[in-house]
Amino acid sequence: MMTVATVALALGLTWELWWHYMRAPWTRDGRVRAESVDVASDISGRVTALNVIDNQFVHKGDVLFIVDPEYYRYALAQAEAAVQNSKVDLKNKQELAQRRKRLDSGAVISKEELQTYTNSAAQAAASYQQALATRDVAQLNMNRTNVYAPVNGYVTNLHLRVGDYAMPGATKLTILDSDSFWVAGYFEETKLPRVKLGYFARIKLMGVGPEIEGHVESISSGIADSNAGGTGVGLANVDPIFTWVRLAQRIPVRIHMDRIPPDVKVVAGQTCTVVVTSSKKPQSELASK
Repeated sequence: MMTVATVALALGLTWELWWHYMRAPWTRDGRVRAESVDVASDISGRVTALNVIDNQFVHKGDVLFIVDPEYYRYALAQAEAAVQNSKVDLKNKQELAQRRKRLDSGAVISKEELQTYTNSAAQAAASYQQALATRDVAQLNMNRTNVYAPVNGYVTNLHLRVGDYAMPGATKLTILDSDSFWVAGYFEETKLPRVKLGYFARIKLMGVGPEIEGHVESISSGIADSNAGGTGVGLANVDPIFTWVRLAQRIPVRIHMDRIPPDVKVVAGQTCTVVVTSSKKPQSELASK
């Protein structure tokens, strides 16, 4: 009986180990990720002020840096003067056209002369509208000498310095969006049948005690095939560990972090362990019932 019990226990432990490592929906291959925003100036000019430091948290709408506004201030003043000049010219030509219309009732001027003055007034109106558009563009450029934070987040890998020259569209700094952190768990394909949308997930960061609660947000529909032709651009490329042994492919699963403990600092790039359960409710809620 002891022998039978020992064998049964060994078989049970073997089955438990096999299920845990081959079928249970968990992975040590998890990675914290976040969206990053490249911040660039819409105009060119010398950077005259830098209001942030590396790794600083900024709020959406904060001024990050300022491009020299002097040139754009003069351009705006010039555009304002052009608007006033066009406005006066339009008024004069409209008055002349109206005067010619009144004279036309007495047959004092020809139809051709009346049409000439009418066209001149129309051209002056178009010139005035063009001056207004030029003024608005100058005002827009003036406003964009201040570069604002587009999202809440952390300034990362800052190399911008006062005196650097900003070019339109050229990235000057990067902000890590603090509202976009998520976990990419790379699950073996043999474990995917037990990973469903909405299932609860426990996330254990390496070196951090408290667990993070989350849920399965989406499952990738394709990864790159290194044996097929083409570059596989746009698909996740997950390399096998041993090329001479057929291993289960790892499929990216996006895990949304629902609750992060206040004493846990989440950093993009951290490794973690992800365990998915069949429940759609957090463990804390289940324990309270």
